[in-house]
Amino acid sequence: MPGLSQLALAVPASIPSPPTEFSKFSIGPLTIHAYALCILAGILVALWLTNKRMQARGGNSDMLWDIAIWAIPFGIVGGRLYHVLITDPMYYFGLGGQQAHWAEIPQLWLGGLGIMGAVALGSLGAWIGARKAGVRLSAFADAAVPGLLLAQALGRWGNWFNQELFGAPTTLPWGLEIDPNSYNFPAGLPADTLFHPTFLYESLWNVLGALVLIGLDRKFKLRRGALFCCYMIWYGIGRTFTESLRLDPAEIINIGPVGLRVHQWLAIAVAVAGLIALIIVLKRTRGDSADPFFLPGRQPVTATAGEQTSDGEEADQASPAQKPDTPDEPIKKTE
Repeated sequence: MPGLSQLALAVPASIPSPPTEFSKFSIGPLTIHAYALCILAGILVALWLTNKRMQARGGNSDMLWDIAIWAIPFGIVGGRLYHVLITDPMYYFGLGGQQAHWAEIPQLWLGGLGIMGAVALGSLGAWIGARKAGVRLSAFADAAVPGLLLAQALGRWGNWFNQELFGAPTTLPWGLEIDPNSYNFPAGLPADTLFHPTFLYESLWNVLGALVLIGLDRKFKLRRGALFCCYMIWYGIGRTFTESLRLDPAEIINIGPVGLRVHQWLAIAVAVAGLIALIIVLKRTRGDSADPFFLPGRQPVTATAGEQTSDGEEADQASPAQKPDTPDEPIKKTE
C-alpha cells in the first residue's frame, strides 16, 4: 500500500542526538546549559504537582516552600556527592594513576547527578523543612513522590543533550545516534553505531510510574509513607533494568557468582527495602482510619471570628497562642 510505505519512509530509523552546540547557549555574559534547564523544569513540575496534592490534604503553598527550600539544595548536593563518590571517584580524585579533576566537582552543568543520592540527602532536607512547616515527613513524602518521578523523567533529557549515559549498541529502530567525535563515544566502534537510549527508557518508566502511583493513591488511599515505599519499588526495578544496558564507567561489585554495576546493586537494595517497608507500613496501619498530615499540635486553626468551637466557646475567645496571625498561617511552635 503506497500510504503505508510512505509512512514507513517518513518514520526515522534512529533517534538523533542534538548537536553539541545545543547543549548550551549564551545570553550576554551568562551561559545557559540545557542540562540545567531540564533539571529546573523537573523541579518546577514536581513543585506544582506536590502543591496540588498537599492542598488536597489541608496543606498550602507556604508549607511546601518551607520544605522545598531545604529539600532542593540538599538534594542537589546529595546527587552530586553520589556521582562524584560512587559513580566515578577515580576520574574526579585521580585514583589509579589518572589525572584528578577537582575543578569539575562543582560544575553540575557538565552532567552528573545521582538520583539515589539526591533522594537520600534530599529526604534529610525535607525532614528539616517538614519540622518547621509542622508537616509529617511521611505525609509530605507520599504527596511528593509522583512529582518526584516526573522531575526525574524531565531531568533525564539532560543526558540526551549532553550525549551521555546511553546504553549498549543496538540495531533497534529507536537506537540513539551519538556524535563519533564526542568524548563519550566508545572507542573502537563504527561511527554509525546506534545505542540504546537509556535516558528515554528511564524517562518513560518514570512518567508511567507517576501515573501508577497516583492511581494507587486514589484507589487505596496509601498513607504513612506507603506511597513512598511504592516509589522505591518502582524506581528500583526500572533503574536495575536501565543499568544493565549502560556503558558509562561504574564499579563492578561481585557478590558470589554475580557481578553487577554498583548502581544495580543499590537499585536492587532500594526496591527490596521499599517492599519490606511497605509490608511493615501496611501491617501497622491495617484497620487504622486515622490519616494525620500535620505533626501533633501543628494543625492550622480554621475557625473564624464568631464561630463556635467544639467546647462551645467562640473562636474570638481563643488565646493568642491558639490563633495564627492571619487566617491562612499555620500555628508554629518554637523549636
